[in-house]
Amino acid sequence: MIVYGKNVIKEAIFAKRPLFNLYLDEKFNDDRFLAFLKDREIHYEKVTKEKLNQLTNNQLHQGVVANVKDYETYTLETVLDAQAHQRFLVLDEIQDPHNLGAIMRTAEATQLTAIIMSKKHQVPLNATVAKVSSGAIEHVKVVLVTNLQHAFDKLKQHHVLIVGTDGQAEKTYTDLPHDQSLAVILGNEGVGMRHLVKRHCNLLVKIPMFGKINSLNVSVAAALMMYQMLPR
Repeated sequence: MIVYGKNVIKEAIFAKRPLFNLYLDEKFNDDRFLAFLKDREIHYEKVTKEKLNQLTNNQLHQGVVANVKDYETYTLETVLDAQAHQRFLVLDEIQDPHNLGAIMRTAEATQLTAIIMSKKHQVPLNATVAKVSSGAIEHVKVVLVTNLQHAFDKLKQHHVLIVGTDGQAEKTYTDLPHDQSLAVILGNEGVGMRHLVKRHCNLLVKIPMFGKINSLNVSVAAALMMYQMLPR
């Protein structure tokens, strides 16, 4: 897959992701980045800016584009550990790659156990997600599941508390327990958490809103929840 941006490609190299081709703008002059490539004996080809624009559909590539191996995903069974204090984020039909990328950046900063997403009706791990994540995509485990309801059953079997975010809930996000594993659900940017998903929650919490706008961007809400989930 094609990815772009200096941080994304640096993190891909640090993570030893197979890199098939690396292209730099023929006018690229970032000596520090060039020295980074030289130190690691990374070969590249200089091409025109027009070629890079073509490869990235005119995205902000910073003059650096690579063709790399697709990002790996995990199964729930490979990440669940009943003996550990785990923290998951469950994304219910998130559509905007910018939101997913921003969520991944915070997930890496808070060392979240994994992000759980459905294989359908969800933004894929693509170049935009990688760019917005600033390379965090290399370090965040993403679990893809066929059925979220089945995933909730498995989480509960491993003593993970399922927490839904709902603006009408009585409790707030500061009421999250810190003595057990948690899986916090965040709903779609437009309609929020689906009713079928809400039925599986053990606890509903809200993020209080004091202004005239009645909702937060999902990546901002995710950041608040992930930091609140940190062990005390």
